[in-house]
Order: sequence, then structure tokens, then C-alpha cells
Amino acid sequence: MSDVLLVTCALLPDGEAGGDLLVAQLAERGHTARWAVWDDPAVDWAAADLVAVRSAWDYQRRCPEFLAWARSTAAVTPVLNGPDVFAWNADKRYLLDLAALVPVVPTALLDEAGLVPGLTAALERWGTVVIKPRTGAGGVGVVVADSLTDLRLEGLVVAPWVVQPLVESVRTSGESSVYVLGGGAVAQVDKAATGEEIRVHELYGGSSRPVPLDADAAVLAEDAVRAAAGLLDADLPYARVDLMRGAGGWVVSELELIEPGLYLDVQPALAGRFADLVARYA
Repeated sequence: MSDVLLVTCALLPDGEAGGDLLVAQLAERGHTARWAVWDDPAVDWAAADLVAVRSAWDYQRRCPEFLAWARSTAAVTPVLNGPDVFAWNADKRYLLDLAALVPVVPTALLDEAGLVPGLTAALERWGTVVIKPRTGAGGVGVVVADSLTDLRLEGLVVAPWVVQPLVESVRTSGESSVYVLGGGAVAQVDKAATGEEIRVHELYGGSSRPVPLDADAAVLAEDAVRAAAGLLDADLPYARVDLMRGAGGWVVSELELIEPGLYLDVQPALAGRFADLVARYA
């Protein structure tokens, strides 16, 4: 029997929604599992046989501290995906690396010093643009703008950012998340925005539903994970690949390798899938 620690944050001490299913599924496979807050000094990480980061949904606010924790933890016990992968994935500039290998939403870097010329170039190239913090999660700090005088730019959070064209399909067909476990696509959740909002998160009025795997989406998701593994020369046991419909077909909007939510409240079968994966490494 192995002891598995499922990593969460202080605001979610019991883990993600449906997290009890994951603990139960691991128990059925002969492993003890419990939720542990990543910055809790009382946790003995070295005593665990395996650590799986799950709902550490404050890492983006404390990224240097979180990455330091991941490095120190990986020095004493195995951490799925691991600190080098986390460091690469925590900065959305990774999309530029991926773009040479798979279809990705076009992405440019933007910083405070070059904000006006960079944003001007993006607006001239793409029209309406989306600006996101380079280290961010949950849709926080996402701004849509169609000119330099757009009042929505007052919502920019601290630099640096990435800037991308607005993919109009996000308002019609939404975004699809494909889960890739052990290198293979296993499930898909489609997420829809509401009204003029482009963020599909429930916080902003979005909704999520499980759907059958789209064959083309599954292929691209697997290709994206394979491409990232090659770039990093790393094993990537788990990933969530967020996809949108571009003019030429599916494109990658995000590759989640740190703490992708499993949407267990709408896709409870993923608990068993993830538990199978963990059991292979525990």
C-alpha cells in the first residue's frame, strides 16, 4: 500500500469539487490518499510515496514560492510532472514554444515598457485582442480590447502579459478541455461562456458539461502533450489541453500541466481514470 498526497491550497483544504471521489478511487486500488495544503509546514512530504498536485489554485499569486516548494518536495519524494515542468508551464510564453509544433492560438509577449507599441501592433494584426497575465489562472486578469482607448484596458493586472487575437468561436461553441492521462486522451468537457463574456469559468457565468471525445480534438491534445514532453525531455503523466475552434480547425489555447481541475462534479468518472494513473506511479 502506498501513501499518496493530493496537493491543494489553504482555501480548499478538502481539495477540488468531487475530490472525495479521488480519495475513494485510490483506496479501491489499495492506496491511502489524503489532501495536503502545499504550504502547510506540518506536512511531511518525505513520508509520502507520491505527490500529485491537484487544486493548488493559489500558485499563480505566489509562483516563486510554489516552485520552490515543488523543487524541495521533489528532492525527497516523487512529484507527478515535477518542478521543471511546472516552471515551464507557469509562464504562458510556453505557447510560443508549442506553436512551432502544433496549432496554437497566435500569441505575442507584452510588457509594461512596450505596452503601447506592442498592443498597437497586435491590434493592427488581429483587431480585437485578448490580454492575459503570463502567470495566471481561473480567468483572472483577462482583458478584451479593440483599441488603445478601450476602457477595459483599465482592468490590466501587473505585467508581463501575453496578447492573442479574440477567437470568436469562444462565444458560440465555447472551449473544450481534453484530458490526456498516460499519453492518451480519455475524456472531454465542453465549457460555454455567457453573454458577451469570453471566460467560460462558472465564476463568470460559464457552464461545463461532459461530452464524448471528439476524434480530431483528441489527436491534437495528444500531439500537444507529446510535443511538450519532447521540448522538456520529460515524462508528462497528466495534462489537460484546452482547445478552441479556429478558422482552420482546432487550436490549443492552454496546456495545463500543473493543477488542471478534473471537473469531477460533472465528470465523476475521471476520478477513476486519474486514480488508475496515480496507481501506476505510486
